[in-house]
Amino acid sequence: MNSKKYQRLTLAVALGVGVSAAGLPHGFAAEETTAESSAPAEMTATDANAETMETSSAPVLSNPAGANVSAPGDTVVADAPALTATPAAATSDERAAAWAAKRPAEDEISNYLAAQVGKTIVEINFNGATEATEKTARAALAMHVGDAVSEEGLVKDRDAIYATGYFYDLYPTFEQVPEGVVLTYQVLENPELKEVKIEGNTVESTETLMGLITLKNGELLNSRVLQQNVQAIQEKYRADGYILAKITDLNIAQDGTLTIKISEGVLEGYKVKGNKKTKDHVILREMRQKTGEPFNANLARRSMQRVYNLGFFEDVNVKMNPGIEPNAVVMEIDVKEKRTGSFGIGAGYSSADGMVGMLSVSDTNFRGMGDTISLSYEISGDDTDARGYTFMYRRPWLDKKETAGTLRVYNRTYEYDDYDENGNHKESFMRKYSGGEFTLSRPMSEYSTNFVTLRNRKDKYVKHTETGNAGNRSGNTAWLSSNFGTTRSITLEHVTDTRDNIYETTTGARASISAEFAGLGGDFNYQKVILGDAHYLKAGRSQVFVLRGQYGVSHGSISEYSQFRMGGQDTIRGYREDQFRGTRMALASLEYRFPIVSKVTGALFTDYGGAWSDGFMPEKMHGSIGVGLGLNTPIGPLRLDYGRGSQGGRVHFRVGGTF
Repeated sequence: MNSKKYQRLTLAVALGVGVSAAGLPHGFAAEETTAESSAPAEMTATDANAETMETSSAPVLSNPAGANVSAPGDTVVADAPALTATPAAATSDERAAAWAAKRPAEDEISNYLAAQVGKTIVEINFNGATEATEKTARAALAMHVGDAVSEEGLVKDRDAIYATGYFYDLYPTFEQVPEGVVLTYQVLENPELKEVKIEGNTVESTETLMGLITLKNGELLNSRVLQQNVQAIQEKYRADGYILAKITDLNIAQDGTLTIKISEGVLEGYKVKGNKKTKDHVILREMRQKTGEPFNANLARRSMQRVYNLGFFEDVNVKMNPGIEPNAVVMEIDVKEKRTGSFGIGAGYSSADGMVGMLSVSDTNFRGMGDTISLSYEISGDDTDARGYTFMYRRPWLDKKETAGTLRVYNRTYEYDDYDENGNHKESFMRKYSGGEFTLSRPMSEYSTNFVTLRNRKDKYVKHTETGNAGNRSGNTAWLSSNFGTTRSITLEHVTDTRDNIYETTTGARASISAEFAGLGGDFNYQKVILGDAHYLKAGRSQVFVLRGQYGVSHGSISEYSQFRMGGQDTIRGYREDQFRGTRMALASLEYRFPIVSKVTGALFTDYGGAWSDGFMPEKMHGSIGVGLGLNTPIGPLRLDYGRGSQGGRVHFRVGGTF
């Protein structure tokens, strides 16, 4: 028999189920496996479904859409610590001491066995086993009465007996008889379990973890079942994102009390790198867990998504570095900033408007504080033509509860082209709108946010510029009074947004419900409710199916501008902008998005919907199919779509994200 092999085997068993360090045979002492790694660990975003844990090298968390997180010090279940006993038990366990005194060394056992090889086994006995454990051990044997003794057979049978989990040490002895040998396995059973205690757990309740323990009080401790229970505990922590959590100690006292000690792994701090304009606190306030809390990979992944969704960075990487304390990490956030400010100035000439000028300035990360500011101004040839300004300022963190405030102020005159449902030109006229809006928002949970918007807007008719099939309605007082005036309203909205990336979404959903109540002393009095839902389903590595649905209902005195308007880039592509109008609306879209080359995305889509004013559903809905092309640029995403409906095809272009 290989003496070294059995010495290692005995040590392994003793480490797994030994009653006491002093009671282990021939100086084998229980060790505690920590598997701590000094190498920095990183979180990598390759495949969100693959949870690859490394201890020697550490992956980078990039691409928040599907971050895979690993950390230093991750241990597998096989590296779980040894079951040891308290010092009191180690010195007073007479059973273990007596066993250690009589047990021969493995070299002696090997030499003794060599002399028995080839002899016939006439009987197999067990010494030290109870009836139940003997039955289990005997059933595990591969060599039986009548077989010849072999070293390979003894090795397999000792392994099999150990594998039952009821014994912490055993060795064979032989008795010579005329017919051959009597084989007796000398065994030392594990102690009887009286109670299980769990220490060190804070994020997982004791009740939850105890529910994973299948060991029974009053029965012999089974090391195989204990190992399974340890694995179940560690898998529970990992499933909940606590990838640093590990069992640091298994100890059984003389009275039969088993203590399981857990180290959950601590987030020791943060470090920010790569930001030149953006303030550290703008990044750190997006972190989903506090320093000193058990590290959670799911929260780290979500934190990274939030930082990326700010829109200030081309790339975000998170590296996990070892902390000062054992089983602690420091999150190092490395960002690559992109340009967030823009300035534009332009001029032109048209026969209709004469000279046309435009000026715009904006910054989505104003002063590096995360604020958004924008101002645009345009002017054309004469005093009644298109001109005016739009100003917007947004502050995302008004308080520690993440309350955000957005102010919009506008005063613009522009030409509006109106069409009927058949796409025929009705009229073109200049209209002016002025006023402002103020929005407050506050998250209710990680993915849900409530919005309140106050609006005071005045719409004014200026003049007709072109007549169509509707004629010149400038003298129609009924039309003027029902469509131009002051709108004062409050809008309440609830949004649940689980999208992984708001710019290049691959998974998740966005659901919303909004209700606008107009009146409050204005010229219009109406109620308007909109339900919306969009789901993003990843197909393959980078292809995405998008399903979108909307339904809206309004009631009361509502202007044509405030009615539901369908047709165009944001609704039913392939038709004119605002071609369909009414007090009710329904919309459904299906889009398939796929990558073409870097930063260029293709799309196939179909839209179906309409707007109407009577009944729950319209008599006629409108559909279209088409293709699209998206491009990510420094100024934001660009989208070009060609849609074809029942009235022909139409090209649509927009700057900014799509649904």
